[in-house]
Amino acid sequence: MAGMTSSARPLLNRRLAEFGTTIFAEMSALAVATGAINLGQGFPDTDGPEEIREAAVRALREGRGNQYPPGPGVPELRTAVAEHQLRRYGLSYDPDTEVLVTAGATEAIAAALLALVEPGDEVVALEPYYDSYAACVAMAGGRRVPVTLRPHEGAFRLDLDELRAAVTGRTRLLLINTPHNPTGTVLTREELTAIAELAVERDLLVVTDEVYEHLVFDDAEHVPLASFPGMRERTVTIGSAGKTFSFTGWKVGWITAAPGLVTAVRSAKQYLTYVTSGPFQYAVAQALALPESYFETFRADMRARREVLAAGLSEAGFGVFRPAGTYFITTDIRPLGVSDGFAFCRALPERAGVVAIPNAVFYDHRDEGAPFVRFAFCKQPALLEEAATRLKSLAG
Repeated sequence: MAGMTSSARPLLNRRLAEFGTTIFAEMSALAVATGAINLGQGFPDTDGPEEIREAAVRALREGRGNQYPPGPGVPELRTAVAEHQLRRYGLSYDPDTEVLVTAGATEAIAAALLALVEPGDEVVALEPYYDSYAACVAMAGGRRVPVTLRPHEGAFRLDLDELRAAVTGRTRLLLINTPHNPTGTVLTREELTAIAELAVERDLLVVTDEVYEHLVFDDAEHVPLASFPGMRERTVTIGSAGKTFSFTGWKVGWITAAPGLVTAVRSAKQYLTYVTSGPFQYAVAQALALPESYFETFRADMRARREVLAAGLSEAGFGVFRPAGTYFITTDIRPLGVSDGFAFCRALPERAGVVAIPNAVFYDHRDEGAPFVRFAFCKQPALLEEAATRLKSLAG
């Protein structure tokens, strides 16, 4: 019969069997269907600097990047990434051998894990984690081992003893995210020192997702893990233009690492997209050279938006974890008399005209994340104020 297969075996690779349509697609569709304000998926609703957008247009018109750019990325962007790391963190990288441009941070994560993890290797990751982490570990044939961040004194904290206990003889790699999505935690120097010492002691590789490096607030400080003793030669650091410059659709990311690590990751990356985002690479090179005033204004603007949404969520009755980084707020829905984040988020568009994401999708231990819900505040202040007004209906 037409359309039938000759085997009863499922069509989807068994490594991906547990991964269906992402929660982001489901909740965004709900937002469209109900006309709700979408505070679920983390993308800004305004573009970044006009001069950077014009730089992309100029590159396109001048024919720079319209054909295949070099596999490692255009030299201008690789140089800009290296200069950024040196200027901000004192980390020196050779743009020719220690920088690789990728199709956003998502491809960087995929390429790094496909390159560095073999079937049976264990990958220790901080839970909750961005959903692509789990899928990429699975595609590599690895086994993910979650270490759960838990609420403590108004923030989510890492238990270093639990992290150390999670490392076994089969552990190949630590997958670290700071500033952390979705909890907004920024790991401290003391915590990073302990992670670095563990990695050196147990001879582990580390992939560190630092895409929110420019979005830290209050007294928080972002410190790259690669800057700690013994870490530069074992750490793949991932950065991205999308979160910092509000051009998430351009999909320009990068890794910085020692030559051997870059070569390994490039070996996997070349069979994923090979190259991407040609004209945008030239624009991002210009963006990375923007004056410090841009980054300061960007942080201050996002901090103000955080305050608008945090106040609205508190008034609506949520337990609010004010983030030290990223542009997400995690909330506890139990003060509202409910504890099932999935059911709450699926009903929220009809109840209050707002879309959020249940944090449980970011957990292996779903019960740990069940009462937590994430909202994005990378939206225009007027929209956040309207969302806050709508959410206040829950308090009644």
